[in-house]
Amino acid sequence: MSHAHVAIVGGGIVGLATAWQLSQRYPHLRVLVLEKEAAVGEHQTGHNSGVLHSGIYYKPGSLRAINCREGKRAMEQFCAAHGVPYDICGKVIVAVTDAEVPRLMNIFERGQANDIKCELIGPERLKELEPHAAGVQAIHVPEAGIVNFRAACRKMQELVVSRGGEVRCSSRVIAIHENASEIAVETTAGSFTADYVVTCSGLQSDRVAKLTGAQPATKIVPFRGEYYELKPEAEHLCRNLIYPVPDPAFPFLGVHFTRMIEGGIECGPNAVLAFAREGYRKTDINLSDLLETLGFSGFRKLALKYWRVGAGEMWRSWSKAAFVRALQHLIPEIRTEQLVPARAGVRAMAVEPDGTIVDDFVIQTSGRIVNVLNAPSPAATSSLNIGKLIVEKLAERLAS
Repeated sequence: MSHAHVAIVGGGIVGLATAWQLSQRYPHLRVLVLEKEAAVGEHQTGHNSGVLHSGIYYKPGSLRAINCREGKRAMEQFCAAHGVPYDICGKVIVAVTDAEVPRLMNIFERGQANDIKCELIGPERLKELEPHAAGVQAIHVPEAGIVNFRAACRKMQELVVSRGGEVRCSSRVIAIHENASEIAVETTAGSFTADYVVTCSGLQSDRVAKLTGAQPATKIVPFRGEYYELKPEAEHLCRNLIYPVPDPAFPFLGVHFTRMIEGGIECGPNAVLAFAREGYRKTDINLSDLLETLGFSGFRKLALKYWRVGAGEMWRSWSKAAFVRALQHLIPEIRTEQLVPARAGVRAMAVEPDGTIVDDFVIQTSGRIVNVLNAPSPAATSSLNIGKLIVEKLAERLAS
């Protein structure tokens, strides 16, 4: 039976960043990453919009704010050192009406509190940066950027292996047993043992945490984000990143425009309940996943409280015209015929039993096990710093 000093469950960007940070700090330790898919970065990482977030939106002092700022710098340095494509292109957050200006000012104040380079700009400067965007006022965030997170994952995998670690794909974890001397991890590809286990399982984080003996109160509710892409002849309508002023109650909602590092302009997303935790198409249904979601009191309370918002998101999912009208809020020139369907992603939304959405990172340690229970956006941007934080939690034990 193969033995590792640290076994990491999950080969997304948070799991691989943790493995990379471990291999740098403790090159003598054997690190094992277990990934259930045939390749790394196949779920939230691989369906990510590819934005390097600045951290302007997040509550000062929160784990999201701190990790985003430090993680972004670390990701830029990693990409520059290892040839991963990225571009610090900047973004604008646009108040389209006077009614949105107070919320824009609140974001600007957060940006200043988080030590982010940003400036308030008027319509003239906005037209210089994004000639086709509508707005009465905006925030320019020049340090925001774009990156290929899937490529970053593959590079981390390569580097971990080069330092003696192992990344085993097609190895879904089915059981975890801790005893006095080690932790046994059973997978579909065989059994392994480890001194310590870290779970970074994204859409399956609550289920995998339960395998370790934890009993998280929160449950993952999957929300699918659907996108369109501009046809090449319409790509001139967006130069870089154009974002709306978010609703404080739903900061993850609101369609925006994103220039992709591989080329093209992505528009979206909406946010609708996915009928499977890994349901990237409207027709993807996993009855067990769906019944678990519908049977969860937290989801029912969330849905009851915000049914109007949910209905609007669902309407935009089925009506391209409604989706286009939302996009025209930011770029009035957009036309239906300029858009083609693009990929979709599924967000792992951690919800409390009372219906509260958990909006910060949640990392719990028990004995020799670390569970990453919630890693919302900007988890990809923050991943290297989240990995560093996890290593710090293990440091005293690993050094002994």
